Amino acid sequence: MVKKQQGFSLIELFVSLATGLVLFAGVLSVFVGIRSTASETSTYGELQENGRFAINLLTDDLLRQGFWGELPENLSAGLLVSSPAQVAGDCVGDGINNSSFPQAVGHFRALWGTSSVSAANMGCIDDAKTGSDLLQIKRVISVPVAPASVDSERYYLIANANSGAIFAGGGAIPAINDAQIWEYQHHIYYISEYTQGNNTVPVLMQGQLRNGTLPPIFFNQAIDGIEMIRFMYGVDSDNDGVVNAFIAAGNMLDTYWDNESDVRILAVKIFVLARSILPDEDYENLNTYQLGDLVVNFVNGGSGDNYRRLLFSSTITLPNARVDTWP
Repeated sequence: MVKKQQGFSLIELFVSLATGLVLFAGVLSVFVGIRSTASETSTYGELQENGRFAINLLTDDLLRQGFWGELPENLSAGLLVSSPAQVAGDCVGDGINNSSFPQAVGHFRALWGTSSVSAANMGCIDDAKTGSDLLQIKRVISVPVAPASVDSERYYLIANANSGAIFAGGGAIPAINDAQIWEYQHHIYYISEYTQGNNTVPVLMQGQLRNGTLPPIFFNQAIDGIEMIRFMYGVDSDNDGVVNAFIAAGNMLDTYWDNESDVRILAVKIFVLARSILPDEDYENLNTYQLGDLVVNFVNGGSGDNYRRLLFSSTITLPNARVDTWP
């Protein structure tokens, strides 16, 4: 006798489909959650890397600010037997003596900053992001170089404890007794932006002094994803070796930038705001960020944008700020 086989009833099919859909939705939800978490973790990892890299880059320069080889005091034209004239196309900061090399007028500013109010700055920058700071540093690298290692594309300081000379690599090295040679640097940091598809990417720019090139300050994109930098300058206004106040660039007096014996800049607070390269449509940034005396947010009409951000800060003591002689 042949048994008649029975299939699933319509109700059983609907129950099976419903159960399958529930299981599929659960698996899909877990997959989407894992993917979202992985994307968020990757983004914050990138923010951490970019922010710390920016802090380290700025810290490295600031720690060596004010170092002039064996010269026992701040660099000035009076200490030099020779120095290049102001180079055509140079980046010139505020003040009467604030180009790449010290001139025989006023006080040479080896550290200076400003907050950009327009894209144009220092006669050599036309793409600065407004509202962010600009930092200018001049110093020599702390490790002397041998005469045979002098690079024709760079500038150098040769000095002993009494005098020195700045010269272009590739030319004749000035004769100074018992002197050593250090690479001379003029660095400029600011924030710019560039377009990547439909997205605007902020970037930390670094300008570097070069010999034999036009313009003499070469700019490169140092770190992507850095949206804002701000500096607060720790000023000792009564010459007691203690910072009296941290002051934003816009409130600094000319006498503070001159950094002479009675008024010194002893420390700098760095604030770096890192931003994700791409927006995340599932994220809304309603946060407020405190960069020293400046409070910023990205809320417009009650709605934030879709970029993740991390704020980094560090306080750098300038070790050469009150040194009168070098070991």
